[in-house]
Amino acid sequence: MIFAVWIPLLMPLLAVPAARRLAESLPPRAAAWLLTGCAVALAGCTTAALGLLLTAGALRLPPVAALGHLSLPLLGDDPALSVPAAGVAAGLLTACALAAAHRARRHHVELRTARLATGSHPATGDLCVLPDSAPDAYALPGRPGRVVVTAGMLRALPPDEREALFAHERAHLAGRHHLFLLTVALAAVCHPLLRSLRAPLAYALERWADESAASRVGDRRVTARAIGRAALAARPAAASPRPRTVLAATTGPVPRRVAALLAPEPAPAPPLRTAALARRLIATALLACVTFSAAAALDAAADLHEMVEVAQG
Repeated sequence: MIFAVWIPLLMPLLAVPAARRLAESLPPRAAAWLLTGCAVALAGCTTAALGLLLTAGALRLPPVAALGHLSLPLLGDDPALSVPAAGVAAGLLTACALAAAHRARRHHVELRTARLATGSHPATGDLCVLPDSAPDAYALPGRPGRVVVTAGMLRALPPDEREALFAHERAHLAGRHHLFLLTVALAAVCHPLLRSLRAPLAYALERWADESAASRVGDRRVTARAIGRAALAARPAAASPRPRTVLAATTGPVPRRVAALLAPEPAPAPPLRTAALARRLIATALLACVTFSAAAALDAAADLHEMVEVAQG
């Protein structure tokens, strides 16, 4: 167990770069699901490994061993290593739990504060207009979700681009994209390497909403102009305070997103053999990393269970 339990803690070193690379070659929706699923799987394996380290060390404490009717000489592993490792694992698990609770509470408080702040302003359907002169627009999730836009943003865009902007924000609400970001943020508190998945995930979610908006309005150029003009209008002025957890069309690498919308759609053609092969290799490597991490955690748990049975005679 002492060797297998460390594998889930080290596997993100390989899995995270592979997930980022694979997400670049996938459609936005698939990339968002891939990055989120990978973060959840790796965070779960990391938490399980820390829990196994904590349990293995705790069983060597005489009060715990007596409670479980365990014979200390029959327990495997070196106590000089397992007991300190258990102490470190306990500290890390406590820190992770506190950080996750703080992150979830902050997310809830920010959304509740934003909904209270926008609740006093007139709304037409899911559209809430703020009287602020600073251009801004964002998707505010909740029940019901709202597209919040300022009067300054409405003045900055012509009618067709306004519809594209609203379609973008409605795509965030319909896809519940804020939950993707929250899930990865909670997973990242379990392993610091998972934090690097947030930026590509945010980009994938914005591209997902861009494509949904372009499909809704039926014009990719209008959508691209709306995103670019909204970002330029929102940048010079200090927009009204918005929650850090919401998604907006004006955030992220806007020039890259606009270029993707304006790029001509490729004609149907068989994919390049080298590109397809590279994608398959990366996907295989990522699947192997996640599978190996989960298998190592299960193997360590089985070893711990066997050790307990032996120590109980």
